[in-house]
Amino acid sequence: MDGWNYPKNEPSSCMEGTRKLNKDCTCLDVALKHCFTHASFDHLQPLFPTVRPLANRVIWFNNHRCTLSCHRRVDECRWKQEMKSQVSCVDEDDCESCRLAYCWWRTAAEFDKCAKLKLGFPNVSILTPRLRLLRELERLALVAPDGLNELQHKLLEYRSGDFWVPTGGITREDMDIPPVNTILLVGFSGSGKSSLINLMYSILGRSGLIPFAQTSSGSSNYTTMYMEEHNVLRSTRSGFCIYDSRGFDYHSTREALEEMSSWMSEGIHHNQPCFRYNDRATTADDAAMENITLRSSSNFLQREVNCVMVVANIAQIYKALKAGDLKPLEATRQLFSFPALRKSNENPLLILTHGDLLSTEERIDGRMKICEHLEISETNGVYDILCLNKYGFPVEESDPVSAYALTEAVYRALLISDRSHFPKMKFKDWAMLILLWLMRFMGFCFAFLADVCSNLGKRQKLRNEFDSRHYKLKP
Repeated sequence: MDGWNYPKNEPSSCMEGTRKLNKDCTCLDVALKHCFTHASFDHLQPLFPTVRPLANRVIWFNNHRCTLSCHRRVDECRWKQEMKSQVSCVDEDDCESCRLAYCWWRTAAEFDKCAKLKLGFPNVSILTPRLRLLRELERLALVAPDGLNELQHKLLEYRSGDFWVPTGGITREDMDIPPVNTILLVGFSGSGKSSLINLMYSILGRSGLIPFAQTSSGSSNYTTMYMEEHNVLRSTRSGFCIYDSRGFDYHSTREALEEMSSWMSEGIHHNQPCFRYNDRATTADDAAMENITLRSSSNFLQREVNCVMVVANIAQIYKALKAGDLKPLEATRQLFSFPALRKSNENPLLILTHGDLLSTEERIDGRMKICEHLEISETNGVYDILCLNKYGFPVEESDPVSAYALTEAVYRALLISDRSHFPKMKFKDWAMLILLWLMRFMGFCFAFLADVCSNLGKRQKLRNEFDSRHYKLKP
């Protein structure tokens, strides 16, 4: 209040000016009512000298009250800017530490060499795999602040088939596009699939810290026993869903591949049980098995898997490599390279988690070794995502790089899903399919008859030989 520049002849107190204005308005209102209650204009004219100064004073104070309000707004804006600058100066070190926290690669040994490269396209021959990886991480950091909202909007507006483009001269009406695209998360136990689901809810569904998927912790041996369908957008019109699956065992890779093959060929549904060979021994009684059967009701819609995300624990794999144990890396390679997971002639997406448990050099070296062993590019289709921050909460705006990387991974998965659709079956196709199955059935019948006739012929031949020998032996 003391810093305001009041006009001349202005009351020094805003409260005093308000009381004076109310008094003048009351006098003006009484005078006008008294004037217009008279019937003739002659009675009004003597009162005009009284009414006119009161009206002028009210108009004058109203105008200067607007001036006071403008001064107040200017001073408030100036005060907020000063406070903002003071806070920014005080928290500058904290902001810098937060920036370094999610831009963890900037403390790498060769980052200075990467920063010196031009923003354009440098000579590819001089780019080592490590420099390409650093440039990819810088791309994510550059696009994340503005690109996150754009990708979120695209996913919110997405309907199944929106990313399909005309190919092969077939229109969209002739394509067999499901109402909902299905993205399946697979990986070994402790890889962070359920934590990734909660992160999707937090970023894409704006649900905050609500844990929609139960996760295992250091003091818990919980594991996902059922296939769980998650609408991470929390929208009734969502065009895609995410499926969480039970983690595999590094020492039972063959069992994992068999189960994966059934999921990809037969489809999956919500609450579908994920049994292992030793699960029945650990089940308490038959009532529990009956409860499992009721929970896995066949009324849930069977969905075809359109895209697969392989989730791998980079910290666990790298520590095993340092200890000389190649089993986790080899098992991940077998799972990632399984032919049934390929859609639209593309590899599944690789999501690396728990990278915060490693140092910067170990995190980069681990990613490069995993990609080299899987024979894939270290920059295309691979995302290093931190699911939880140091306080154990899902990452949101505190780590925009991880948030954008996860959103881009889902976006890329939907692009792959819409490319993997096939044309609808027409009458000619159904006729050819029925004819093919009929010919196969007839071939099976002829093969069966041929086998039966061959066995009958062999028996008849043996009988004839026996009869001839028996006839010769008679005296």
